[in-house]
Amino acid sequence: MKILIIDDEKNIRLSLTGILEDEGYEVLSFGEISQGLAAIEEEDPDAVLLDVKLPDGNGIDALKTIKERGWQMPVIMISGNSNISDAVKAIKLGAYDFLEKPLSLPKIKITVAKALDFYKLSLQLLRMQEDNLRGWRMIGESPVMLELNNLIGRVAPSNAKILITGESGTGKELIARLIHMRSNRRDRAFIKFNSAAIPRELIESELFGFEKGAFTGAHARKKGKLEEADGGTLFLDEIGDMELAAQAKILRVIQEGEFERVGGNQSHKIDVRVIAATNKNLPECVAKGEFREDLYYRLNVVPIISPPLRQRKEDLPLLIGHFAKSLALDLGMREKRLSADALELVSGYHFPGNVRELKNIMERMYLLCDKDLLGKEDIADLIPYGEFKTSGDAHFWMETKNYQDKKRDFEIRYLKEQLKLHQGSISRTAEALGLKQSNLSRKLGELGFRL
Repeated sequence: MKILIIDDEKNIRLSLTGILEDEGYEVLSFGEISQGLAAIEEEDPDAVLLDVKLPDGNGIDALKTIKERGWQMPVIMISGNSNISDAVKAIKLGAYDFLEKPLSLPKIKITVAKALDFYKLSLQLLRMQEDNLRGWRMIGESPVMLELNNLIGRVAPSNAKILITGESGTGKELIARLIHMRSNRRDRAFIKFNSAAIPRELIESELFGFEKGAFTGAHARKKGKLEEADGGTLFLDEIGDMELAAQAKILRVIQEGEFERVGGNQSHKIDVRVIAATNKNLPECVAKGEFREDLYYRLNVVPIISPPLRQRKEDLPLLIGHFAKSLALDLGMREKRLSADALELVSGYHFPGNVRELKNIMERMYLLCDKDLLGKEDIADLIPYGEFKTSGDAHFWMETKNYQDKKRDFEIRYLKEQLKLHQGSISRTAEALGLKQSNLSRKLGELGFRL
């Protein structure tokens, strides 16, 4: 761990550096506030020893600056000629402790160790509070969900690599978090990295961090998501969208447990559990040369499938009840309920967006419906793709009609839905359906779609 000292007395800096390095800490020391604050921003230390009287200012003002900038590391104030009021002010501003000179070196060792333990516990508590607030728990009693929950319980205690596959909106991140929360790493960080949400040219710097001067704008060293996850779990969401260069580096992390920051040539050891997720067919991506085969097999130690909502329709009442309670609490509204016919209507919908789409529909109901008990007529217009509701489906399949005409009707309905799913993009729709864009465009023209 890294300790930063800011004190204008060279002998004190040397003494503190010696005793702390003997304890196994990495130590940086500076004689001025300006140098120390710049080092905090660049080096991200785990604790700071800060003198009160310094050539370029007052240490208590520097402590205030540290807290205002949101830096969370513990700060231990040290002083040779301060009074009780300085100590009280420092503690009120958030200092971990206030030590008077001449310093007792054994006491310094004990205080630093306790401060670091306190810092770790504070971070752990913060992560646990965040997880509790977000309600990371599995909702569902269907056979497929009971089987999934059992699998999570079996693999969580190990350090095995896990690959979660499934459609968008099925809860792949929830599965990853539950694995982390039930593992031996539960008290350490869970860090999410989404390859699809970051521009390709920034993926490596965000994931591995970078050294000062690595590129234009890199004014200070920065830790990446991988380093933030040290000791904990790194969740690589949408791993199928990661570029090949970054894939090669992740493979090295998995194989050798080390990495290099962008712009650096020094290897850093790392201890992380990697959980990856994707909605893509990775074997197909491997066959196309879009994903490394060796990385696929390294990640796919324990494959977990996140089931689509259409395979667990019996969980709908539980999910609806869960979202009804959470939305009422979040929005400060009375809890809403669905009548039997409204629940039947919702159950007849196929939910291409899965659980995420169900939550969005429930939120629409809360925002746009005034009643507490909602019937079928109240929510009919809030469910997308109205032509795919239960009654419409029954009529469609039972209607007797010329086969070719019925086939045309089906193609129109199916392609209309797929275009909506892909925001009207013909290229993305064609890719998802495994068609050439030119063939799909021709088919849409034949069916009367306006292009």
